[in-house]
Amino acid sequence: MLTADQRVDAAELLRAAETERRPIGPLIRSHRGIDVVDAYQIQLLNIRRRLDAGRRVLGHKVGLSSAAMQQMMGVTEPDYGHLLDDMALAEDVPVDPRRFCQPRVEVEVAFILGEDLPPGCTEAEVLARTAALAPAIELIDSRITDWRISLPDTVADNASSAAFVLGAARVPPSHVDIKRIWASLSRNGEVLAKGRSDAVLGNPATAVAWLAGKVAGFGVRLRAGDVVLPGSCTRAYDANPGDNFHADFTGLGTVSLTFQEGQA
Repeated sequence: MLTADQRVDAAELLRAAETERRPIGPLIRSHRGIDVVDAYQIQLLNIRRRLDAGRRVLGHKVGLSSAAMQQMMGVTEPDYGHLLDDMALAEDVPVDPRRFCQPRVEVEVAFILGEDLPPGCTEAEVLARTAALAPAIELIDSRITDWRISLPDTVADNASSAAFVLGAARVPPSHVDIKRIWASLSRNGEVLAKGRSDAVLGNPATAVAWLAGKVAGFGVRLRAGDVVLPGSCTRAYDANPGDNFHADFTGLGTVSLTFQEGQA
């Protein structure tokens, strides 16, 4: 467990790493004794800083939602981060790679909530209170050098989230089988991976239900209009200047993300 001053120091290191685009070493080395409770408090310090500067919370993302990632990190539950308004990207506007340290992309089935979600809600309640599903690409990034992250590192670093883009489609949950949505990810016209939505905890709605309960412990509720990214259908792939990513989802349509040419 860290002291309050140590948490503030860790938050400042991550903030500087993000704004200056200079990754830092793992917090588990520089801040010995850091645990997951510390890490969430560090994340919240930087989120509050951004909210005080005028940003808005658009929703949340769930990370570590696949069995493989949980096993790799040695954990038994996911983690989460915040989605702010300055993290929302547009399909038709190329992204400046200089905004990021070491970006990667993931494909996800986004939930757009139509009603508030209470803690303790079931998967059925999640779907009933979801206004629409949408195709999404999450741009993850690590402010930790070479992605050498432990669980406290990624949690403190906003669950390694950096940006996201939604495709145009808005599909009611009743129109698709939430467990059987196939996603195909291509980079520069070459197919990189295919995955199915049940790679996320067996059901992406399970991740959203977990999130509703988890954030309640911090006094937060998932509200109508929020965007929730429940986790990726495939592994993450590196993004470089000039890359064009395109994801195609059965029953949900497509979403694209393009990076500007030039130096990273």
